[in-house]
Amino acid sequence: MNLRDTRRHQIFPILTADQITIARRFASGQPRRYEPGETLASIGERHSPAFLVLEGEAKIYRRDGAGHEDNLTNHGPGSITGEVSQLAGRASMVDVRAGAEGCEVVSFCPAHLRALIIGSAEIGETIMRAFILRRTALIQDGVGSVLVGAHNDPALVRIEGFLTRNGYPYSVVDAYRGTEGREMVERLGLIEEDLPLMLCPNGSMLKRPTIAEIGRCLGITPELKSDKLYDVAVIGAGPAGLATAVYAASEGLSVVVLDARAFGGQAGASARIENYLGFPTGISGHALAARAYNQAQKFGAEVAIPVTVETLDCGGSERKPGEPLILTVSGGQQLRARTVVIASGARYRRLPVENMEEFEGAGISYWASPVEAKLCAGSEVALVGAGNSAGQAVVFLAPKVQHLHLIVRGPSLDASMSRYLIDRIAALPNVTVHFHAEVTSLAGDPATGLEGLEIRCKQTGKMVAKPIRHLFLFIGADPNASWLADCPVALDKHGFILTGDEAAGEPWPAFGRRALPLETSVPGVFAIGDVRSGSIKRVAAAVGEGAQVVAALHSVLAAH
Repeated sequence: MNLRDTRRHQIFPILTADQITIARRFASGQPRRYEPGETLASIGERHSPAFLVLEGEAKIYRRDGAGHEDNLTNHGPGSITGEVSQLAGRASMVDVRAGAEGCEVVSFCPAHLRALIIGSAEIGETIMRAFILRRTALIQDGVGSVLVGAHNDPALVRIEGFLTRNGYPYSVVDAYRGTEGREMVERLGLIEEDLPLMLCPNGSMLKRPTIAEIGRCLGITPELKSDKLYDVAVIGAGPAGLATAVYAASEGLSVVVLDARAFGGQAGASARIENYLGFPTGISGHALAARAYNQAQKFGAEVAIPVTVETLDCGGSERKPGEPLILTVSGGQQLRARTVVIASGARYRRLPVENMEEFEGAGISYWASPVEAKLCAGSEVALVGAGNSAGQAVVFLAPKVQHLHLIVRGPSLDASMSRYLIDRIAALPNVTVHFHAEVTSLAGDPATGLEGLEIRCKQTGKMVAKPIRHLFLFIGADPNASWLADCPVALDKHGFILTGDEAAGEPWPAFGRRALPLETSVPGVFAIGDVRSGSIKRVAAAVGEGAQVVAALHSVLAAH
């Protein structure tokens, strides 16, 4: 059932007269009158404010990339426009126009809107719930960007994954199946090399776009300020990085969070987390990360996605207390920060199979989201791994596929997987667990995708071929710290970042102190989460470190 039908009163709340009086104290300016049909905000417009309607009506129009437009809803007196894009000045996802009789509104720029949400708990709860539900409804409707391409094209799957994990609505038109796709290809004069095509709601058309181009087109990526000195720069928007952003920003620090892919990190790809404190019925990793992402924006943290941090200049041994750290990001832009928190997590490990890279995105996946589940529905699939992430993926995928082969190198799952997952997998009738097993070869054409693989029993040497087109890998990860070459923080023998006394056993003469807990061998640079040596690879532990590091940040900032 449509979300707007079941929770309409929460999606489109109406403030009382007293609440309107309180809200107007936080407005960006004086009330303004708009004439009938006049535009208040346009799709794709950055820094578009939210509007509280005082008189008349503001009409909301949504539009997809193909130019189809419809009237989503009408806001009367006491209603407020906007969704989560308005919290951080991202591009508007809808058109806002005055109704037949015009309207009078007061506007709330992102800073004033956040002040209202934080300053009035009752109104803030109402608005935050409405904004989150509105975005969810837009995703449910699939109205937004239109993707045109072959349903199994790795490039199309990559774009779908990016939009899904960042919570942006879209729809897909298959260019080769059905009349709509073929007619669109002919009408636009497209050739195969143009696909996949992305039609943005603002009318832009992107042929075979990169993730960075998509971010700019949709207004996901904010305009970073090179001349601003941030209190904290967080590298990575996984659970650890988002926790730091929430706690640091809520305590008044200026925070920028940078991530090359999407919020949530590896946890964001978990189909269901059932042992996270406070969620007895479980929660998906993406849902948990999305809540943290919205929370960070609520408190004013700037979250920049997709932005890759290329280097961190720590200033060398000559750096003095108070001197900023310099980050160079994609495009050559530089950012300055008083402190840096490295929460860059880990990179997925690959199988030691000769042609494995050829099938990444063409049959091999490192996460199991609804996008991948749709692609392999009703087919025979394989999954390699024995940890909790692997178990969660098995439980998520099994009901959607014909048969699932779980390939485990060891003799059992007991040492690496939670008991509740082991029991649940044992109860799945279409899951076969192969112990003492490994994938030794892959077959297929990179242009058309994976077509089969061989499984070898390590004890007997017996080889079994399977006609599998979808292989999921959950075999752990290595630290994502190679980009730190220009800031030589101390690493352990496995490449994870050392912190505390292990990183710097002696006091720094210029700084007159020892390394703080979670601080690296470079003063003012901290490491948390999976990238840190000795960390516990659990979501709850990452969130705890993200909160813990904020106390150390205050200590460093207060000293200078």
